[in-house]
Amino acid sequence: MAKRDRLSGNEAVAVAMRQINPDVVAAFPITPSTEVPQYFASFVSDGQVDTEFVPVESEHSAMSACIGAQAAGGRTMTATSANGLALMWEMLYIAASSRLPITLAAVNRALSGPINIHNDHSDTMGARDSGWIQIYGESNQEAYDNFIQAVRIGEHPDVMLPVMDCFDGFITSHAVENIELMDDADVKAFVGEYDPEYYLNNASHPVAVGPLDLPPHYFEHKRQQAQAMMNAKKVILEVADEFYKLTGRKYGLFEEYKMDDAEIAMVVLNSTAGTAKYVVDELRANGVKAGLIKVRVFRPFPVDEICEALKNVKAVAVMDKADSFNAAGGPLFTEVTSALYKNAGTVNVINYIYGLGGRDVKTDELKSVYTKLEEIAKTGKVDSVYNYLGVRE
Repeated sequence: MAKRDRLSGNEAVAVAMRQINPDVVAAFPITPSTEVPQYFASFVSDGQVDTEFVPVESEHSAMSACIGAQAAGGRTMTATSANGLALMWEMLYIAASSRLPITLAAVNRALSGPINIHNDHSDTMGARDSGWIQIYGESNQEAYDNFIQAVRIGEHPDVMLPVMDCFDGFITSHAVENIELMDDADVKAFVGEYDPEYYLNNASHPVAVGPLDLPPHYFEHKRQQAQAMMNAKKVILEVADEFYKLTGRKYGLFEEYKMDDAEIAMVVLNSTAGTAKYVVDELRANGVKAGLIKVRVFRPFPVDEICEALKNVKAVAVMDKADSFNAAGGPLFTEVTSALYKNAGTVNVINYIYGLGGRDVKTDELKSVYTKLEEIAKTGKVDSVYNYLGVRE
């Protein structure tokens, strides 16, 4: 039976880990993700799980230990943020290319420098092309639900890729919210046992993991890895459908909020969606046909589905909590505009970089974005594609 509780996002994810009871957790503390392994370590010491908890000397070592454990046939998990994720960089690529479905709680924090411990998405966006599936969540409930689903998604035989459960540092990780927890037995039944076909400890079928891969085979292995990411989209929806039947909580590749007749729309990630929904409600009350798309799955990116969802919109603002420093737009903007290539010329799209280093985003600021979209929708003219919101110019 489901249980109502009040938990921070970090504690909710740690509870999900306890319910899953992985074989190995290897972690090194870094704000704001520290509480995830801290809470989980208490479950280990209290005998609530039989997980092998491996405290290491760095995040590079944490991911290295996870790779070794997963390659040996164990279900493995970790958590990190910002510079910790950056220190894992080399190993992220190795985990993905080795087709090891490690689950990582990625608690979003600004990537140094300058040093900053607050929220933006520069850490996981920096790792967006490392080969990991990336799922983003607006709330504590979504962080919990996404983590449980991530295990099933990554371990599916058509996928076999590592998965990041991304949620906003401090805003989601430390704020306490009401949450509905699944029954322990239901979680265990949902994720099932990890039973890989190939692993190092299988003496009857010896394999090598991470060998030297020269030109005769490297390209083909990368093509297989790319195909696994393509396969993941279908698997994500299948897992979400099964999760919905179990919990009543519905997930897709993204959430459409009041998009049925929307003429202007905003595209966002994570916790900002809550503020944006409030603004959309106010605008709707005043007769403005505003809508919102909250992207849940960033890797693989839902190209065709986003294109379809935005086909009747006159103007779109894509909101990026990370800058690509390409003088052209942020990472989410790049993906959305690529998706809209099929609708070239029919949808005007602008980009806003906002919230870097934890800068607050306020309702009035988001209203100003929608006001700009109304102007574009009426005139069909875009005077500036690449914009900043809430910065002192």
